[in-house]
Amino acid sequence: MSDANADGSAADADSDASVDSGVAPADDLLKSAPETAYLWGHVAGGGRVEPGQFTVLTGDETCANRLAVIAGGGEIDRRETAREYAHNTAVTRVKDEYHVMVEGDVVRSASAAFGLPVGDDAGGYRFDAFEDRRKQLLRGLLESCGTVCFKSSTGTVGISFVHDDRALLDTVDRLLDACPVDAPTGEIGETSSGGYWFGIDDDAAADFGEWVYEGSDETSLFAPTRRRKLVRSLEEAENA
Repeated sequence: MSDANADGSAADADSDASVDSGVAPADDLLKSAPETAYLWGHVAGGGRVEPGQFTVLTGDETCANRLAVIAGGGEIDRRETAREYAHNTAVTRVKDEYHVMVEGDVVRSASAAFGLPVGDDAGGYRFDAFEDRRKQLLRGLLESCGTVCFKSSTGTVGISFVHDDRALLDTVDRLLDACPVDAPTGEIGETSSGGYWFGIDDDAAADFGEWVYEGSDETSLFAPTRRRKLVRSLEEAENA
C-alpha cells in the first residue's frame, strides 16, 4: 500500500520545526486519503468532538501543525499539563500539550460519516471508508492513544492502546486483526484510572511498529517525537 503525499512533496524527516509542516490541506476531509485517515485517527484516539468543532490533543508541536494544515486551518493552543500514568495513577508527569481546535460544518458531517462520538453521545466508529488507508489510520490512532516502550525485562518492544472508550479499543482491535502484518493482541482490560487498554503481543509488536511507519518519510504524516520513540525502542530490542 502506497503512503502517497497529497502534493507529492518529500518529508522533512524528524524535524520539529513548525515553519514547514510538510503536508498540504486535504482536498475533502470526508473522502478517503492518507492525510484524512491520519487526521481522523488522531481525532478518534486523542480528541473530543462537539457539534461543529473538534479538538485534538497531542504532545508533539510538529504533529499539531500538521493536523491543523490537513484540516484546512485551526487554532493551536499550547498548554503545560500534569497527567497521571494510565497504569499507575500515583505517578504524574508534566509536559507540553497542544490543543488543535477546528470548526466548521464538515465536523458535523464527519462525525456522522465516521461514527465519532459527539459530546456525551456514544459513537459507533465506522472507519470502512479508510479500508485502503488502514496504515495511516492506525498510525494516527497509535500516536493519539497508543504507547510504545522498550521492555528491558524481556528485551522486546511493547505497544499498547489506552482509551476511556472501550468501543474505540474494540474498533482498534478489529483494525489490527485485518493488518497485512501479524498483530495478535491480548484481552482488553481495565486501567487503574478507570479506562481500558490492551497490548499487541510482544513477539509481533516490532514488526507492526515498522510496518505502521513504513512510507511516513514520503508524506510527513507522523509525529516526530513518537516515531523517534519507536525507533529507539526497536534499536534497544535489536541490541538486547
